Amino acid sequence: MSSAEDFLRFSQLMWEKVLSKVKKAVVFMDDACAEALHWSGGATLLLEAGARNLKQFSSFEACDVNEPKAVFVVSTLLKGRTVDIIKDIISLSHLQYCVVFTTVAHSVHLLANNVSTELEGNPVFEQFEEKLCEWMGNMNYTAEVMHVPVVFAPVSKQLLLTPTFAHLFPLLSADLEAVNAKRPEKKRFGSLVDIDTHSLPVELQLHIKSLAAGLNSVFEATGTREESFAVGPMSRIIAGELANHPQAKNRRKTAPNRASIIFVDRTLDLTGAAGHHGDNLVEKILTVLKPLPGHVTDVQVDMLELTGLQRTPHSQDTVAPGCLAQPRSSAAQTLWEAMLANKHKEGVMEVRRQLVEAASKEKLPIKMSMGRVTPEQLCSYVQLFRSNWGALESHCGVLQLGLATAQTLRHPHLARWDACLAFERLLLQALGDSDFPTVLRQLLPLMKPKGGEDSAGSRSREDECGPDELILLLVYLYSLADEAQPGDHDTEEEAEEELEKLERELIGALTLVLTRETELSLLLQKLTGCSNPEELTTERAHSTLEKMFEILRGLSHTRDHLKQLHSVYTASDGVHQASYRPFLRQILEEVFHPDRPECPDIEHMSGGLTDLLKTGFSMFMKVSRPHPSDNPLLFLFLVGGVTPSELRLIKEVVSAHKPGTQVLVLSTRLLQPTDIPELLFATQRLTPGIGI
Repeated sequence: MSSAEDFLRFSQLMWEKVLSKVKKAVVFMDDACAEALHWSGGATLLLEAGARNLKQFSSFEACDVNEPKAVFVVSTLLKGRTVDIIKDIISLSHLQYCVVFTTVAHSVHLLANNVSTELEGNPVFEQFEEKLCEWMGNMNYTAEVMHVPVVFAPVSKQLLLTPTFAHLFPLLSADLEAVNAKRPEKKRFGSLVDIDTHSLPVELQLHIKSLAAGLNSVFEATGTREESFAVGPMSRIIAGELANHPQAKNRRKTAPNRASIIFVDRTLDLTGAAGHHGDNLVEKILTVLKPLPGHVTDVQVDMLELTGLQRTPHSQDTVAPGCLAQPRSSAAQTLWEAMLANKHKEGVMEVRRQLVEAASKEKLPIKMSMGRVTPEQLCSYVQLFRSNWGALESHCGVLQLGLATAQTLRHPHLARWDACLAFERLLLQALGDSDFPTVLRQLLPLMKPKGGEDSAGSRSREDECGPDELILLLVYLYSLADEAQPGDHDTEEEAEEELEKLERELIGALTLVLTRETELSLLLQKLTGCSNPEELTTERAHSTLEKMFEILRGLSHTRDHLKQLHSVYTASDGVHQASYRPFLRQILEEVFHPDRPECPDIEHMSGGLTDLLKTGFSMFMKVSRPHPSDNPLLFLFLVGGVTPSELRLIKEVVSAHKPGTQVLVLSTRLLQPTDIPELLFATQRLTPGIGI
């Protein structure tokens, strides 16, 4: 029987294929592969395997004259820009030996080249090998091209991420319009549920097929036959691709192990991802600390506390940042698991305990203190290590996690978390008593532009909501719009007119907020396409917000097609306050229900004829359909991201309902709240970038 550990080891096994080729080579790697390596052992793995250097995959990089061997590791098709960059690097170098690894399977390369039939060997890779020799200037030089699925990043014992697919996000109503715009009027889709793979843009089709191939490779390596289930339109497409993968059909005939995999669209519960009710330390660290350059999941940890440098405006650039990923330190990994799995307070207490334990082990003069953990206290413990190089090296991983915690606890923006949480609770209560426009109107007084102390109606305190938080509150509220009470309007047209008028007011108020910002947050830069406030004109801000509200309008309908799991809201009953009901909790409670009911919203996606026969027979005799709880190993694949709080929730629900079941979470990324508007309002959502 395969276990969760077998799947977590898969990533290391795939990297070993790369390591076998890197001796005496300069390695060029793109960001997605670098992030997967980062969580699997880091650059040290390459250097220990004999690599001379690791460089960014860029046309501005090259090998020195005395470096004749290069290894390329890319997460894209060997087409277009990827090919141009490889050619540029080779032309600037003096290479005699080239190895190219791509995470995209050869079958997807064939489809990208409009070849639908199965061919013997790997002709696309063989042709590319010839091109490499041509670019190196001698057909007798050595070139190798191969597929290696280094797409998984083992972030914890419970979680595997896929950095290559970090920008893959479920379909929205705006995407339905974009798909229908290219179809004849009689063949247009009525809803997102009707969309099939072939109607999507080619780049997105190939991206989904590449994901299915990656999942197939991990099931193949572990000898696993999976039963696939889907909740949501995009999940249905991905599960269908996996079920119909040509190699998957052969694997399922002989695979000795069994597992269930449930794909779930993130858009079915944006309340949980955009809200601030997640009582988790890691979620707050990801929210307030700056992202690590080139990474989606990890953050920068300021390491100045461990040096003797004075803090100046430029000193932060002097020392390389630390990070959260510490795969080579068992103590740091244990601490990281605790930070992910526990509530905020328990996580902070565990950070302090581990720092005290490390200091005691090294016989450092630590002053014990009980009670509330403060950032100053954590920093004082960390500083004990800076004069002891041996202790610093031994406990570097734990120290980085300790510093990340201290820097988060004292971050000025952390106060906004509590402010948002308080307001979200008020909105939840209001939804049970008022219609949607009335609840939405409560956001208007919060939309204050930045100003000084004397500016009336402006925001000046750190705990007041800035534009990022206002956008998040809008996402939070629109995702619950269907839960609001009906209004007392005479007609639907009147209700629609009132909502439109209010949205125009909100757009106007929010435009003023955006244009008065003295510094644009990363989220605003991504949404507006402006890198500084001078570029952000009133027209540009207004246009961005109009597009944003078009997408927000569709959020309230993401669960309309569901028959049973159509609500994430429990209204107040006079005794209990109104509350949010996590969608994942509802799914897992259905899966592990002792009576094993068949939930109509958890659709079984199997491999063809057998299921059709079962469907036919079930008309006149009792036929048992596969159930997600049939197998001892369950995968939950969250398409669009999972939050640290949801990881804890999953663990708690499984422990309470079926303790013996192993659950491994797969997802495209580890989310913090501001990731949601970035993914929702991305202009390239239908072309996430596989490199055509």
